[in-house]
Amino acid sequence: MAQAAAVAKPPAPPRRRRASATPRKLPYLLIAPAGLLMLGFIAYPVISVFYYSLQNYNPTKPWRNGYAGFDNFVHAFTEDPIFWDTLIFSAKWVFVEVGLQLLFGLALALIVNQSFVGRAMGRAMVFSPWAVSGVLTSAIWVLLYNSQTGITRYLADMGIGSYGTSWLSDTSTVFPAAIVADLWRGVPFFAILILADLQSVSKDLYEAAEVDGASRFKQFLHITLPHLKDAIILSTLLRAVWEFNNVDLLYTLTGGGPAGETTTLPLYIANTSVDAHNFGYASALTTVAFVILLFCSMVYLRLSKFGGDDK
Repeated sequence: MAQAAAVAKPPAPPRRRRASATPRKLPYLLIAPAGLLMLGFIAYPVISVFYYSLQNYNPTKPWRNGYAGFDNFVHAFTEDPIFWDTLIFSAKWVFVEVGLQLLFGLALALIVNQSFVGRAMGRAMVFSPWAVSGVLTSAIWVLLYNSQTGITRYLADMGIGSYGTSWLSDTSTVFPAAIVADLWRGVPFFAILILADLQSVSKDLYEAAEVDGASRFKQFLHITLPHLKDAIILSTLLRAVWEFNNVDLLYTLTGGGPAGETTTLPLYIANTSVDAHNFGYASALTTVAFVILLFCSMVYLRLSKFGGDDK
């Protein structure tokens, strides 16, 4: 009996081994070096700017270096008229550029989204300016605006304008000329993002709208635009930040001139730091620009309800 009971007794279940936590942590351990490296490249410059914004730091005048507190900020807001002029022009530049780029980019995206002969070549031509660097874009338009060999000479040959006219040195034409040059490179950015979102719109929606008798305009207003809402919000926000920080094109085209007519706040910061070597004051201006961009971005995302429902 005892032997039979011993045989009938089920074997003890094997002891479960504790799962090691190492496999779960392994991905984080693998990306930790790259993450720390990126954090260092991002955090150190930001902290340095905040630190030097509270300092008087000019390598050419070391006897004046030292702790300044908030004097640099007080000087910017109360004693520096150039700061306000450049800030106002930056806002004007961003508003006009982003608005026109969105308008033309949306129109181009709607056009190249249609089916026509040579559509692939057309898309390549529309998107190609975005692949050109900012400095090269500036060089191209400097040649186009050259008073001896550029557009103005050919217009003068046709009896429009006079020879030797330089649009970049005239205060009445420099702003439109710079706008056109930046539009050439900025419009494809909107066209690319909007076209990518247009590809995901179901054709069944348009077919149902046509059956209900909706016009093309109503289809665009009630189907296309609501679907493109998040893409438009994101693209305008990114482009607004980039246009606000635009230095290369304006620096190469006009240098901020004539008479400071095209000097943006980042260009003023670059001139203050690189040319005047006043890194403390330039850091304070950079901090102000950072706060302005952060505040405006948060307000814009809040008011536009990015990622939320329209209800």
